[in-house]
Formats: sequence, structure tokens, C-alpha cells
Amino acid sequence: MLRGMNFDLTHFNSYTQGLLLGTTLIVAIGAQNAFVLRQGLRREHVGAIVLACGLTDALLMAAGVFGLAALINAEPLLTRLISGAGAIFLTGYGLRALWRARRPGADLHAAQGPRLSLRQALLQLAGFTLLNPHVYLDTVMLVGSVGAQQPTALRLAFMMGAASASLLWFALLGYGARWLAPWFARPRAWQILDALIGLTMLALAAKLVFD
Repeated sequence: MLRGMNFDLTHFNSYTQGLLLGTTLIVAIGAQNAFVLRQGLRREHVGAIVLACGLTDALLMAAGVFGLAALINAEPLLTRLISGAGAIFLTGYGLRALWRARRPGADLHAAQGPRLSLRQALLQLAGFTLLNPHVYLDTVMLVGSVGAQQPTALRLAFMMGAASASLLWFALLGYGARWLAPWFARPRAWQILDALIGLTMLALAAKLVFD
């Protein structure tokens, strides 16, 4: 009986450690979060985007915990290639967002403007996620290195805790955006949002280049 309780408690502790670490990493302004927020405000493919974000982070975290972190550490060129591709992608999207933000218009209204197909939305999300080296630093390197220090039997619980934090955050961001919908009913608000997104993307691209 006591052995069973100790087994459950140790796994729960590892899960909690992963949950707390994942929360501190994921709650930050970034390209992926900005895209999820915008799609949540537009109410376009929110469920699919939230699920894709959660699954992608879970796979990257699992890869880090179970060994990929060591490979990336051993191949600096891989990080440089990802950084270059990410900087190009973020610059292009940031410029597009600033172009949209030049003036308030109907195309910035949540209920109007061209809708993204599910395929287009997932492709853009993949770019924000997989071309951002900081995603690998957070999920693969940091979560992976901390998780690898866990006893072998507890690594899965730790990784699931970190992945749960990611999924919960993106669900809150995507579905919670509708509470902001009344404010974003004004085109001016979309102009401000696009300006902030554009500047964020360009700042992230510059950071990748200089880092």
C-alpha cells in the first residue's frame, strides 16, 4: 500500500515539476502566441490550431527528454540554419502585418477579410513553430535537459506535465480570445494588434540574426 502511494506521489511530483517549467516557458509574447491569438479573435480553425500547437510542443519536448537535446548540442550548424530560415520567415510575416496596420479598414475586422483555409493556417503555424530556434531552445534543450535529469521511470510524467502546460496555455489563448471580441469589433483595435504583431515579428527576426 505504501509502495503504491509512494509510486503515485513521485510521478505526481515529476508531473508538477514539468507543468511548472512548461508554464514559465510558454507564457511569453512570441510569434506562435500572436498567431494563435489572432486566429482566436477571428474564430478561424481554433480547435485545430490549439491541438496542433499542443501536439507539436509535446513531440519536441519528448524528443528533448529522450535524447535529441544532445544531438543539437553537438551540431551548431543545425541551429544556425534554423535561425536563418526563421529570421526570413518572421521578417516576411512582420512586414505583412505592418502593411495591414497602415490604416484601419474592413479587412482588419474580425468578421471580414479573406479567411485562411485550414491548410493555410496550419502551414503558417508550422512556420512560426518549426522555424523559430527559441522553440527548440525551450522545448528540446531546456525541457529536455531538465527532464533527462529525472530518473528514467519519471521522465514520461515530467514530459507530460510540461506538455500539459503548453496545451492549456494555447487553449486559453485561442478560446479566451473571444472575450476580447467586443473590443476588437472596432477596426482600429485590429490596426493596433497588427502593428504590435508586426513589430514583435521583426524584433524576433533581428534577435535571431544578432544572436
